[in-house]
Amino acid sequence: MLSDKIKLTAKDILEKEFKTAMRGYKPEDVDKFLDVIIKDYEAMQAEIEELQQENIRLKRLAEESAKRPAPAPAPQTSGTTNFDILKRLSNLEKHVFGSKLYD
Repeated sequence: MLSDKIKLTAKDILEKEFKTAMRGYKPEDVDKFLDVIIKDYEAMQAEIEELQQENIRLKRLAEESAKRPAPAPAPQTSGTTNFDILKRLSNLEKHVFGSKLYD
């Protein structure tokens, strides 16, 4: 799992202390940068947790759908095409409305 490979937590980063040297970095700059890293790290960790939960949910859904029987195939029509349907519709209109439609 990914969480086993991650060595630092946001708390580890926050609590990290650096020794100062004569010509070292400005502690304020380091702190500001670490604050940005902590926010990114927390956002990344939240995203990982969300994706892991979604992965679990989708695996369960896949297992449930695999257990359900497959739906029966749709019955085949007896050679009826759109042309046949339109022809029948036209004949019905002629019968119901008579020659009024075609005058």
